[in-house]
Amino acid sequence: MPTAIRSDIVSLSSEKKTEELAIKFSKKLKPGITVFLYGEMGVGKTTFIRYLINRFQKENELKLTEVTSPTFNLLNVYQVNQTKINHYDLFRLKSVEEIENLDLFEDNLSAISLIEWPQLIKKKPKNLVELTFEYGKDYQTRTVQIKGLNL
Repeated sequence: MPTAIRSDIVSLSSEKKTEELAIKFSKKLKPGITVFLYGEMGVGKTTFIRYLINRFQKENELKLTEVTSPTFNLLNVYQVNQTKINHYDLFRLKSVEEIENLDLFEDNLSAISLIEWPQLIKKKPKNLVELTFEYGKDYQTRTVQIKGLNL
């Protein structure tokens, strides 16, 4: 698998490749890092997050939980030993005011925050990694562009 350097594009030609990237990515994440995940519906953002969270759980010998998109409740929290992982889905929010009322970065030093649909966030946090998922021409292939993290 190619190594991402500050802003690289990685092919996700299969779900296995998505899992491999999540495993590699998990080794670089620690509390205080926020990850913005951009991309169309169905492009693989939540699948990537599922593999990522399940990897943390496997490494810590914890039972794997079902990881779903928190579209209706906006936030799912996963506690992996001492690490808290916040998984946000902001798809339904329509205004900057709604974002500000969430206090998204209130505990961002003690947690890993994974945020799908972050387009309305105006003030980007420190320690930000941005992943942009895109379909290929045939909708069977996908890529992800990684900014802010060397794998």
